[in-house]
Amino acid sequence: MAELTLAESPGSLSGVARVLVNAGKLDAKAAESLTRTAKEQKRSFVTTLVNSGAIQPADLAHTLSKALAVPVMDLSAVDVQRLPKGVIDNKLSSQYQVLVLSKRGNRLFVAGADPTDQEAIERIKFATQLTPEWVIVEHDKLSKLLEGLTSSAEDQLAAIASSDFEFDVSDDMGLPAQETADVSTEVEDAPVVRFLQKMLIDAINARASDLHFEPYEYHYRVRFRVDGELREVTQPPVAIKDKLASRIKVISKMDIAERRVPQDGRMKLKFGNKAIDFRVSTLPTLFGEKIVIRILDPSSAKLGIEALGYEPEEKARLMACVHRPYGMVLVTGPTGSGKTVSLYTCLNILNQPGVNISTVEDPAEINLPGINQVNVNDKAGMTFSTALKAFLRQDPDVIMVGEIRDLETADIAIKAAQTGHMVMSTLHTNDAPTTLTRLMNMGVAPFNIASSVILITAQRLARRLCEVCKAPADYPPEAMLKAGFKEADLDGSWRPYRAIGCSSCNNGYKGRVGIYQVMPISEEIQRIILSQGTALDIAKQAKREGVRDLRESGLIKVKAGQTSLEEVIAVTNE
Repeated sequence: MAELTLAESPGSLSGVARVLVNAGKLDAKAAESLTRTAKEQKRSFVTTLVNSGAIQPADLAHTLSKALAVPVMDLSAVDVQRLPKGVIDNKLSSQYQVLVLSKRGNRLFVAGADPTDQEAIERIKFATQLTPEWVIVEHDKLSKLLEGLTSSAEDQLAAIASSDFEFDVSDDMGLPAQETADVSTEVEDAPVVRFLQKMLIDAINARASDLHFEPYEYHYRVRFRVDGELREVTQPPVAIKDKLASRIKVISKMDIAERRVPQDGRMKLKFGNKAIDFRVSTLPTLFGEKIVIRILDPSSAKLGIEALGYEPEEKARLMACVHRPYGMVLVTGPTGSGKTVSLYTCLNILNQPGVNISTVEDPAEINLPGINQVNVNDKAGMTFSTALKAFLRQDPDVIMVGEIRDLETADIAIKAAQTGHMVMSTLHTNDAPTTLTRLMNMGVAPFNIASSVILITAQRLARRLCEVCKAPADYPPEAMLKAGFKEADLDGSWRPYRAIGCSSCNNGYKGRVGIYQVMPISEEIQRIILSQGTALDIAKQAKREGVRDLRESGLIKVKAGQTSLEEVIAVTNE
């Protein structure tokens, strides 16, 4: 009768308790008692079990591993510093007593003492959009390790909230005194302030270029763009979305009461003597304001032309045109392709005591000493064209226009280039040849384009392979030829590399490398423009003159082992 009771008892238990009873490591009555205690104390069964001393953590780990066919690992052999950071937040990790070990493809390897915890599996799967693969570890070692990580995070938050770290906020927000007071009370919510500061610090440490705060109906998520790729960092409570938006708008000098139209602003973080600028953009969505914060790194404008990744002949063409006394240099590409950094680098080269440089931008992203920078302000009537007209009365040598958006701006910029000024600007086009036809479509006369534009450079940013873990790739010859390589390139003197992924990189990539198409405007191309030729005609002539298109430039980076073939195919057209 006792045997029947023992045999039936495990059926009423679940998870770890059932495994231990079946393995003879725990009495059925003791298992039921511990299960009740865990529920009453609102703690996990494994924590209650180990604290009771009914079984040793090492014995528990090996028993579960054998019964469930799940691998076991000794946490003392793990280097905590090399574990991936930010895959799941500390709160989730602490609540379910789990630790992320590594990520491979769409699988996430997670260390935990209870592989039967379905709730933890589902929460991790939802937060990361990855499939968790469990690795069993000893409960005491895991608890100690997580406690250390959590206390480190708390220490970091305390340091972030200290007086050494502060936002540069203007008191004059253009709001009535009473409204400002109400807003200040609302947004000076300590947890929200600490959360925002921590997100900004984490983004800087992760080398992110942008932070996205995105409200949805039932959840709120934060994503970082690292090396051009967006990845989810955390999902804070939906309830904080309005307070967080208000906080960001206060320190970005925006109108807090206006939630129906997009707004742009800037903010600055001070760390003692160091300051970092951020550009902020808000967008009203169905369930609140989506906020994107761009991190503006002043050091990127001072990298030097060598660091941008131009090939020697491309660099020579660019420098030859930049140092000419007058003409127009255009940089093209999509948003986030590094156009501004390229222009700032050229301006830094020209920034000498004897040169008067003026820029008009929307907004000026990085402060450059020695250069007169003007922000566009449409409400006040300060447009690109207005600023350009003023520049021409300011005795300029070099003019930089943040973006040519309309015919009026294009006309003034071209006239400036025709009257003894070096003009630099950007356009949103796919490649260099289509830039010329884009100007024609805007209404600029072909003879004005031919007589003013001296060089166009199109660019993309491809993710750079991690030097630690990249491995040789074996692509079939037909795939290489289809991608754009020639028969002569497949001579076996070099090998392409592919992304693998390790603890020091992001899915096999770390940093980015520029891919460029640098096209000087030759006399032949001028003739094509004057005869109103197509972008295809211009591209064919440029190719005859030795100008590489974006795909060909990307393949050179593949041959050099700087990026992968997949990445070049993803960012360029054939």
